[in-house]
Amino acid sequence: MRTRLLKSIAALAVVLSLLVFLKPAQVTVAQEGPTASATIPAPTLNTSWGEPDLQGIWMDESDTPLQRPAKYAKQEFFTEAQRVELDKQRAALLGRDKRVERGTELDVAGAYNAAFMSIKRTGVRTSLIVDPPNGRIPPLTPEAQKIAAGDRALRLALLQSTETCKNKSVACEGGKYDPTPSARRAELPARYNTARMNRHDGPEDGALPDRCLTGGLPEFGTAYGGSFRRIVQTPGGIAMFYDVGQGQGWQRNVVMNGSPHLPSSIRQWFGDSRGHWEGNTLVIDVSNFSAKTDFRGSRENLHLVERWTRKGPAALEYVVTVEDPTVWTRPWTVKQEFTKQSEQENRIYYEPRCVEGNYALPSLMLSARMADGAFAQGKGPDPALSDNATDFVGVEDDPLQ
Repeated sequence: MRTRLLKSIAALAVVLSLLVFLKPAQVTVAQEGPTASATIPAPTLNTSWGEPDLQGIWMDESDTPLQRPAKYAKQEFFTEAQRVELDKQRAALLGRDKRVERGTELDVAGAYNAAFMSIKRTGVRTSLIVDPPNGRIPPLTPEAQKIAAGDRALRLALLQSTETCKNKSVACEGGKYDPTPSARRAELPARYNTARMNRHDGPEDGALPDRCLTGGLPEFGTAYGGSFRRIVQTPGGIAMFYDVGQGQGWQRNVVMNGSPHLPSSIRQWFGDSRGHWEGNTLVIDVSNFSAKTDFRGSRENLHLVERWTRKGPAALEYVVTVEDPTVWTRPWTVKQEFTKQSEQENRIYYEPRCVEGNYALPSLMLSARMADGAFAQGKGPDPALSDNATDFVGVEDDPLQ
């Protein structure tokens, strides 16, 4: 309980700093629909040296699910009435201070409420995915399904003797309650761990965000603190700063000199970005990802083709095709619309700083060792009976998802 409280306080401090120092522009509800592509393109905005100008602070000012919810299977765009109703439902869900059975882990985790979330209006599209046409991520390959099942089985085994499984929480879906701690508790995962598991035998047992690391590319926004990009251009160079999550900000540099990708033996956390211009569109090819990153099961074989196009004084279109033949049965494409934020209001900008990985993670490790010691001396419960892994935020289904 103390661990969760410390993490909640740290998260709140980061989110509040983002809300104070990153001030979104006035939201203009896009009048997008099936005929939106027929609009006349805006004149090209260029830098002083003649390249298309993508510079500024940009934010997606609406919430759109990555995948199309089943109830909207044949609907590409929401109606205005649907958007109004979804806004009401989502605001009520995120804003309530839910109380469940007092003294349970879920009750303590209920400290997360609207103060921690960036509540944005529902977007016009029913999914960010525009290809396949059904708005869904393509099926996993048989090998990827096998890897995912094995990873899930280990994580469920570490949870089996906790209240999470005893109370049949969605976090234990696919698992079952067993009061006896799992014999797999000391087992190492088959691949480098990137998600939270129910133990703290070493720092790698924590999720990447717990260690002030980030999932990297592609990045489609989070519920915590919004998601901003700051693009800076120089003749022959482009840099993008991503302000995401609870302080896991990071920088990427786009190589624009026409040189080939790095050798396949050199792997980078955010991949190797090589860009060029196709008319008014910046095209970036990204490969050479590290096997220590993970995007929905894709690691070192992840390949992205991004297209950034300035659509007007305050509009930037982002289209990315995601490919990994070892994970998905076909490539898939996402489209996002970003709005330019005020440079004046954001002139004083403090780089987001992750606190949990610098302070809370060592405390989590110390707490775990103390719990182990107390149990060994017969002075405390078995640590395997406590769930320190599950993030109960959003246990209830967001109607937009």
